[in-house]
Amino acid sequence: MNDLLISGLLVLALFLILGSGVWIGLTLSGVAWIGMQLFVSRPAGDAMAVTIWGSSSSWTLTALPLFIWMGEILFRTRLSEDMFKGLAPWLQGLPGRLLHTNVVGCAIFAAVSGSSAATCATIGKMTLPELARRGYPEPMVIGTLAGSGTLGLLIPPSIIMIVYGVAAEVSISKLFIAGVFPGILLSVLFSGYIIFWAWRYPDQIPKADSDPSLLEKLKASSSLVPVLLLIAAVLGSIYAGIATATEAAALGVVGALLLSLLQGSLSWASFKESLLGATRLYCMIALILAGAAFLTLSMGYIGLPRHLAEWIGGLGLSRFELIVALMFFYILLGCFLDGISMVVLTMGVIMPTVQAAGIDPIWFGIFIVFVVEMAQITPPVGFNLFVLQGMTGRQLTYVAKVTLPFFGLMIIALLILYVVPELATWLPAQMKL
Repeated sequence: MNDLLISGLLVLALFLILGSGVWIGLTLSGVAWIGMQLFVSRPAGDAMAVTIWGSSSSWTLTALPLFIWMGEILFRTRLSEDMFKGLAPWLQGLPGRLLHTNVVGCAIFAAVSGSSAATCATIGKMTLPELARRGYPEPMVIGTLAGSGTLGLLIPPSIIMIVYGVAAEVSISKLFIAGVFPGILLSVLFSGYIIFWAWRYPDQIPKADSDPSLLEKLKASSSLVPVLLLIAAVLGSIYAGIATATEAAALGVVGALLLSLLQGSLSWASFKESLLGATRLYCMIALILAGAAFLTLSMGYIGLPRHLAEWIGGLGLSRFELIVALMFFYILLGCFLDGISMVVLTMGVIMPTVQAAGIDPIWFGIFIVFVVEMAQITPPVGFNLFVLQGMTGRQLTYVAKVTLPFFGLMIIALLILYVVPELATWLPAQMKL
């Protein structure tokens, strides 16, 4: 039987089993085992044991549960309340006023979370009731929050960057630093859109509550200082070469526990909840990673990555055409799979093609994060849409509709990143790792 036909049958089996509701990690392992058992001479059981153990025992991967735990700890603090008090006085003077708290708040929390859903939920807990009480238009409140929540994946530390780094064998520390400028770019585009919208519809923006003095602004911002110090400690230790991503994650957990203790929100119950929440999420991700590693090995034996690379190479696509094709491919895939599954499922097949095209793997990692961000606000499996649907009680279609302008802004940001790749590659090149 032709290798390409075998690969096609396995891919079909994969999506059929996924569609039946079986856990993603078990589906990946099952399809890989079938492929090894039926079409490869190497014993499937031996290959499964060695591959799953190897993928699960990576030292680099230990950064993942630590960053997840850090985000879980901070999710249970009074961070959201303190953020609004600290940001509101500074943003009152901008066109669009407090709508910018969604963007800036998400950017700050993203730098201590690493999760898009956690960022969206935490900042939403802060801004949704406050902005509704002050009379801000609901479509813009929800849209800015859904779009800005995706910054949780782009601004380091990012869970998806760790997953990509492990799957593609790329330095996680360099990926983290590579996300800084693109994260700022996307934040600026979001705030720029709010300013444009406020200029277009000035009557829909409530008047400022007050005009605080500089001293009042600084006093209100004092609650943000501990969080900003934690961000500086985590990212600064990586950029300065003092700590690896894993060591910085451990530092972040200790800092988050101290911050929670100082705020009075650390109790045995909250500690246990944060630990269990992080454990549950990491176990889900680890199962997916282990299954994907085994599937990648199976597909490699069968020859799918080589055939796909040869097929794409035969199309004669330019680098830009390849990037556009991959963008549409991942956006379509994001309609059915979560971001982590998208990355681990495709890296073994896509990376040989990307490397053959001469695309920088660090730049491609940021590209992947962008398209996964788009998937976060793409129905029917957009995690941020589900989070906001639960928090607002609105229909999923309504939330998706008001988020559409921010989806367009992500495409613009991606084009800028393509034209100016140094946005993602310059900072990592300055690091001595």
